[in-house]
Amino acid sequence: MPRSKPRSVRGSIGAALLALLLVSCTGAPLPSPSPSQSSSPALATTGPTATFTFGTAAQPLGLDPALVSDVEAFRVTRQVLEGLVGVDQTTGLPTPLLATEWSETDNGRSYTFKLRTGVKFQDGSPFDAKSVCTNFNRWFNFPASLRQQAPGSSFKSVFEAHSDQASLSIYKGCSALAPDNVRIDLTQRFTGFLQALTLPAFGMSSPKAMAEGTADVLDQTREGTAISKYAAHPVGTGPYSFGGWDNTKVTLVSNKDYWGDKGQIGTINFVTYDHPQARLQALLDGKIDGYDAVTVGNFDQLVKQGKQIIQRDPFSVMYLGMNQEIPILQNLEVRQAIEMALDKDTLIRKFYIDNTAEAAQFVPPKLNGFNNDAPTLGYDPAKAKALLAKSGYKGEQLKFYYPLNVTRPYLPTPEKIYAEISRELTAVGFNIKPVPIEWSDGYLQKVQSPGDHALHLLGWNGSYSDPDNFVGPLFGEKNGEFGYQDVQVFSKIERARGLPEGQERTDLYHTINNQIAASVPAVPIAFPISALALSDRVLKYPASPVLNEVFTKVELKP
Repeated sequence: MPRSKPRSVRGSIGAALLALLLVSCTGAPLPSPSPSQSSSPALATTGPTATFTFGTAAQPLGLDPALVSDVEAFRVTRQVLEGLVGVDQTTGLPTPLLATEWSETDNGRSYTFKLRTGVKFQDGSPFDAKSVCTNFNRWFNFPASLRQQAPGSSFKSVFEAHSDQASLSIYKGCSALAPDNVRIDLTQRFTGFLQALTLPAFGMSSPKAMAEGTADVLDQTREGTAISKYAAHPVGTGPYSFGGWDNTKVTLVSNKDYWGDKGQIGTINFVTYDHPQARLQALLDGKIDGYDAVTVGNFDQLVKQGKQIIQRDPFSVMYLGMNQEIPILQNLEVRQAIEMALDKDTLIRKFYIDNTAEAAQFVPPKLNGFNNDAPTLGYDPAKAKALLAKSGYKGEQLKFYYPLNVTRPYLPTPEKIYAEISRELTAVGFNIKPVPIEWSDGYLQKVQSPGDHALHLLGWNGSYSDPDNFVGPLFGEKNGEFGYQDVQVFSKIERARGLPEGQERTDLYHTINNQIAASVPAVPIAFPISALALSDRVLKYPASPVLNEVFTKVELKP
């Protein structure tokens, strides 16, 4: 099936979503694209001049993508930092970016990258093989104390371990073979390696800027998150340079020395409106050119106003998390009763955009490894009550964490979703204690770290097209979010990472999904469709299921 283009809606919601094919890269070298030239002679000499203002649902948690993993941080840093490998908007394949080609050797345990020459970081320092190794070795050598301060780091979820447990890590080392030639060595085959490199977390930072900004010293605070000076002023090779960051917006400006197409936009303002209605009104008032995270409540109003709505194909999962460090949740029957108490159909109809699908597993249906027959207990409140009585549950209080004043692609209206789930759980006999926490007060860190959270609302937005990107970070090892420990599942996830694409790998992910579903460490609820709203000024927006949306590709009316 061909991958669909982003769906555009203006005054109508009748068009059906097309299918998205997300495929893994084989590792074969790809040709280097020629940087596209501006169609305007004036732009070629003066650079882009348009200002584009985008409404976001929250402030970023930091701007060092190696240490945070929230949507708003990645939205900004995708413009500033680039990785070795990009994502083709049409096919989903890895595509040249800072590397123009690559080759795989040693049965998938070694990758050699030919680097783009003449590229400089925004501080004027050169991008070369040495700087690539500086970045990789920084990530590998993150100390445990830093990782505790920054649980949003992606390196371990992809490569399994850091240098203090080097024997467990997929990453082995980086060698600068020449200024334009670098080799990354792995300890084992990792089928999703090239796909993983498309993550914003592996964007290249200027070694000079990281040193000057003491990037590994988190002595500042933003949105309840400890960050470094560097994380408040990132420096990469991307088409936009950091301009400023205050309590309401982040400003980026066109990188005059950018090696590729600079597009039409000279200044981007990412302005935060933490309430859906405020974002809608800002668009209607002409204060912003577009915004993300359109909610069900916004959708009809936008349609009536004739505004553009772009829907992304579903590539995230929303779930109810459970923490098995809470003693009563170690009981499988209690977790099963929670699953049977949830009316997923009602939750989706009330709070999600049309065509959002019900989830019975954590791998989305467009990926190899999705299991059509994953076990599900279904909605059955009567059985939930009976199972709860059988389990020995005696009304123990369950603290239910949920975020306030935020909209995520997978969680459009968290307060309302919490209220409905809490009602459903209480109806079958659970004793729920609400614990509302402002997103900006470190909600993400609180529910992903060990603590007293029994239940919590969260989701996972896929960043690259491999099932490991979903089950690996969530269930590949014991973590503070779920307190889940199943050495069989951990071992199978590790094995699946290294299997070549094919039936054996697909079958193993089917088995993994079955085992996760049967043990209920969390309850997947929906594969949400997310949507953006755009002003009439916008002719084209590069919507992406993995949110790989770089603003040089936005086209504006003259």
